[in-house]
Amino acid sequence: MKSALVSGASRGIGRGIAQRLARQGYALTITARDADQLEIAAAELRAAGAADAVPVAADMSDPEGVERVLATHTERFVTMSALVLNAGVGTAGTLADSSMRRFDKTLAVNVRAPVQLIQGALPMLRAGAAAEPACGAKVIALSSISGVYAEAGLAVYGAAKAALISLIATLNAEESGNGVTGTTIAPGYVDTEMSAWIHDRIPPERMLTVNDVVEMVDSLLRLSSRAVVPNIVISRAGTDGYRA
Repeated sequence: MKSALVSGASRGIGRGIAQRLARQGYALTITARDADQLEIAAAELRAAGAADAVPVAADMSDPEGVERVLATHTERFVTMSALVLNAGVGTAGTLADSSMRRFDKTLAVNVRAPVQLIQGALPMLRAGAAAEPACGAKVIALSSISGVYAEAGLAVYGAAKAALISLIATLNAEESGNGVTGTTIAPGYVDTEMSAWIHDRIPPERMLTVNDVVEMVDSLLRLSSRAVVPNIVISRAGTDGYRA
């Protein structure tokens, strides 16, 4: 039985990815901060075909919460076929005006939590890869185009997402020989609640769709263990391709 852990799974991109995996029969551990929304999502995933769907409410800035998510998946499923690092936070603002408190929160959720999740999941991912050597196990992390191309007003968020790209590249250097491969997906603005703050400048109909990202994740999960795709940039139509 294939299993996956999806963070930030109660809405937006994470929920879309979890729904696709559910329809393919994956057993799922899903996490986000809102326990009520997670319970709704878990019921929806079971109805869609998930072999199991286990909700674990946790704040990704809390190391104990992250550890609880890992422990739950280990106890329930033992191995892991896919780790989807989707949870993230971000605040727009110039570097000169950036709050260090917000900086700490951004790094905790966007960088520290992924490091902790990957470290904790590696034994399960290696086991998952050994069980299905042709496909291996995958780590897919949601980065941002601002982590590839610097953009004014997104200094802290972009720096965190750039660190995530570097982290996954190093994971590949260390673990792809064990059948565990990683990819960061770096999209421009996606039409989710997280992007609502910029609707006055970029309307939803000019943003990428959640399904654009879901389709990319689905394709990556079907690759053989021989293929390593370090990072995928998805830009928005009508732009020069170098900005969110």
